[in-house]
Amino acid sequence: MPGPVPSTRRFRFTSDRRLTPVLLSGCMAGSVLASSAAAEDLLQVYRDAQRYDAVYAAARQTLAAGRERLPQGRALLLPTLNLAGNAQRARIESDSRDPAVSPSFNRDPQTVGYTLTFAQPLYRPQNYLQYRQAEYQVAQAEAAFAQASQDLSIRTAQAYFDVLAAQDTLEVVGAQKAATAEQLAAAKRNFEVGTATITDTHEAQSRFDLISAQEIVAQNDFQSKRQALQLITGKAYQELKPLRPEVKLAPPNPDNMETWVELAEKQGYPVQIAEAGTEVAALEARRARAAHLPTLDAVATYGQTGQSASSTTSAAGADLTSATIGLQFAMPLYQGGAIDSREREAAALSLKSKEDLENARRTAAVTTRQNYLLVINGISVIAALEQALVSSQSALDSNKLGYEVGVRINIDVLNAQQQLFSTRRDLANARYGTITNQLRLKAGAGSLRDEDLAEVNRVLAP
Repeated sequence: MPGPVPSTRRFRFTSDRRLTPVLLSGCMAGSVLASSAAAEDLLQVYRDAQRYDAVYAAARQTLAAGRERLPQGRALLLPTLNLAGNAQRARIESDSRDPAVSPSFNRDPQTVGYTLTFAQPLYRPQNYLQYRQAEYQVAQAEAAFAQASQDLSIRTAQAYFDVLAAQDTLEVVGAQKAATAEQLAAAKRNFEVGTATITDTHEAQSRFDLISAQEIVAQNDFQSKRQALQLITGKAYQELKPLRPEVKLAPPNPDNMETWVELAEKQGYPVQIAEAGTEVAALEARRARAAHLPTLDAVATYGQTGQSASSTTSAAGADLTSATIGLQFAMPLYQGGAIDSREREAAALSLKSKEDLENARRTAAVTTRQNYLLVINGISVIAALEQALVSSQSALDSNKLGYEVGVRINIDVLNAQQQLFSTRRDLANARYGTITNQLRLKAGAGSLRDEDLAEVNRVLAP
């Protein structure tokens, strides 16, 4: 496992594979979107997902099953004790051909017995190698469950912000519709008093009808996103807490892309799963070669048998007791070439697992670079959209004033309104996407924890 990683500013790297959660910097004071007391936050939604999500529940059971490989492998090295019993009843009818010499008779002999067998493997290299495989299989199962936990965090955050984004879009379309309705009413008034042409009214009416259609689409998308979140958590939330309007997102820390790539290649859970799979495959190849070797066991038996009288074997019946102890040696000589074939098969699969590991490392590197760039570019886009929002508001105010004094036409005001509302929507979506990409970046490095969601949760509206 990799050791501690240098840290700067508020990021602190503690122990192996653990990065302390600092996704976001402090947020500026400002007006907060209104939310009712019943609004749920990201952490509560995540807890609901942990209890309900079927994919996560299946991963938990897969982990429980995978951990059983270790006691199963250990059992191959420990002694075994078996008890076998038998009971038998027979019917013997003898018709003598010369009763003077041997009389006829009928008998019902019974036999009852048991055997207790103890065996201790002394030399079984295949069993020892299988036990070592079990250790890596348990590690593989634990890494797979950790990956499932990170996936649940990302899926929950993605679904949560998808709902907020759809809600923002719906609100933006509603506000744009209201503003367009006002502009339509103004155009009609101006036409009635003769200060504007009918063209302004038609343009405003056309824009209003278009926005009405967009509102229907936004409403459907909002309901769809709520259903997607409900699929993960099993609950239909009336309201979710939004982001604070003036939240500032911090860049990744450390701010070196190759440092994140190195972490992902060393400790990302997909890489850990592939590494454990490589070890399992290598041990399987050794197990296949060990099939040529002999085995040696210590074996002891103890048994008793009771038999009733029988004219054919014992006239009076008998109780027999037997005890044995010794060594049992087995040497495979020839099995039709099956051992050699399995050895070649295991060797090929071992080479395949190495290529899978290399592919996992390469994929982790590419994905990490992409997520890093998405975060960096997202922060830059947010800054640009924040400035664009100010400019769009100024442009709208100027166009409204120009329309009132007659130097601007109605379509100019409508276009400025659309630009302002689109900028607001794009800014919100950029924030949601950047936060989600920050979580993905940490997940790729195998360091995403519940504390990271708690850090995001702290910048939601109270």
